[in-house]
Amino acid sequence: MGKKPSGRANSFLNSRAGLTALAITIGAIVGLVAVGFYYLISGWSYLTTGYTDYPAHAGAAHGFLGLAPAFIIAVPVLSALLYGPVVEYFTPGSRGHAVPEVMFAVRRKGGRIPGRTALVKLFAASLTLGGGGNAGREGPIVMIGAAISSWVGARLGLSKQRLMFLCACGAAAGISATFNAPLAGACFAVELVLGALSAEDFVFIVFASVSASLISQQFLPDQASVPLSQSLDVFSHSDYLLVALAALAATLAGIGFSKLLYLVWDGIDLVYHWKAWFRPVAGSLVLGVFLYFFPLLYGTGESVQLRVLSGDFPVWMILALLFGRALSASFTISMGGAGGVFGPTLFVGACAGMAVGQLVQPWSASSTAIYGVIGMGAAFAAASRAPLTAVFIIIEMTRQYSLILPMMLAVGIATGISLFMTRSTIYTQKLH
Repeated sequence: MGKKPSGRANSFLNSRAGLTALAITIGAIVGLVAVGFYYLISGWSYLTTGYTDYPAHAGAAHGFLGLAPAFIIAVPVLSALLYGPVVEYFTPGSRGHAVPEVMFAVRRKGGRIPGRTALVKLFAASLTLGGGGNAGREGPIVMIGAAISSWVGARLGLSKQRLMFLCACGAAAGISATFNAPLAGACFAVELVLGALSAEDFVFIVFASVSASLISQQFLPDQASVPLSQSLDVFSHSDYLLVALAALAATLAGIGFSKLLYLVWDGIDLVYHWKAWFRPVAGSLVLGVFLYFFPLLYGTGESVQLRVLSGDFPVWMILALLFGRALSASFTISMGGAGGVFGPTLFVGACAGMAVGQLVQPWSASSTAIYGVIGMGAAFAAASRAPLTAVFIIIEMTRQYSLILPMMLAVGIATGISLFMTRSTIYTQKLH
C-alpha cells in the first residue's frame, strides 16, 4: 500500500483534471506494455520456431536451427517448463483467461489486484502464445492493464471507487492498444469490467483508451488488426436473410466453444491430481503432438484467420480449422496456459460464417468474406453477451464501417439466442 498523498495532492487526484491526467497516463503506460507484449510473443516464437509467424510456414523445419518438423512437439513443453513454476509460485490459482479475475476484482475486491500479477501474466502469456498455445491476447493484456492501474492507484492512496475506475481504464487501454480499437476498448471496460455505465467514468475511460492507441501506433503499424484486401458491402437486401443464417451458425459456434472450454476444464480437473505447476507441462506434451499434425493452429491464429476470410480454404478445411481451434484453445486454457478466449471465439465465428458464406454463394450478391466478418461478431456476442463491444471491435479491427448495419443485426440475433440458451457467459461461467 502506498503512502497517502497530501491534502492538496489528494484533492487534485480526485478532481476532473486530475482524473483526466491519471487516465491518460495509465493509457500511455499500458499502451507501451501492450507493445512490449506483442514483441515478446513474436520474439519467443522466433526463438522457438525460427519464425515470428510459424503458421505461415506450417510444417517446416526450424527456421535457423534446421531441426526436423517434429521439434514443434517440444516447443509448448519447453514454454510450460518455464512459466508453470513461476505462475504457481507467484500467483497460485491464477490459471485461465484472466478477464473473469478482473471482473471479480473490480466488483468484489474493490479493484485491488496485486502488482506482481502484471509481471507474471506478461511472462506467462508471452511464452504460452509464442510457444504455440492456442489462445488470444486480450485476456492477459486486460489483466496486465488492470493490475498496473490498481498498483498505481494503491500507491497514490486512492479510494476503492477510484481503484475500480482505474482498473476499467487499464482494461480499456489494453484492448485499445492490442487491437487498435479505442472505441471497442472503452465499451469492453464498461460492459464487461464495470458492468454499468456512468457518463463521467466513460469519458475518462475513453481518454485512457485513446492514449493507449496513440502510443501503440508509434511502434506498431497503424492498420486494421484484420487487414482485408477488399472493401465489403451488402449488395442486396435479400442477402440480409443470409446474414441472419450466418449469424445463427456463428452463434451456435460461439456458444459451443464456451461450453466446450469448461467441459475440457472439468475433464482435466477430474483426471489430473499431481503438482499444480506440472499441469501445463503435461498438457503441453499433448498440445505439441496436436500441433505436429495440425501446425496451422500454432499460436494466436490471426494469420490463418485472415486466410480463412480471404477464401484460401475449402469448406471441409474451414470446418476442420473451426473444430481444431475450439478444441486446442479449450485445452490450452484449461491446462493452465495464459491466454484469452476472445481470439479463439473470433476464429471459430469467422470459420462458421465463412462456411455458410461459401455454401450460399450461388444465391448471394455479396462477397463471402462478409459472412465471415459477421460470424466473428456474432460468435463473440453469443459467448460474451457484450453486444456493443462485439459490434465496435469487429468494425474497428476490420475497418469495414459499411458493415455496421448487418453487424448490428447479427449481434442482436446472437445476443438474443444466447440469453435464451445459456444462463452464463464465457466469462461469468468461471466465476460461477
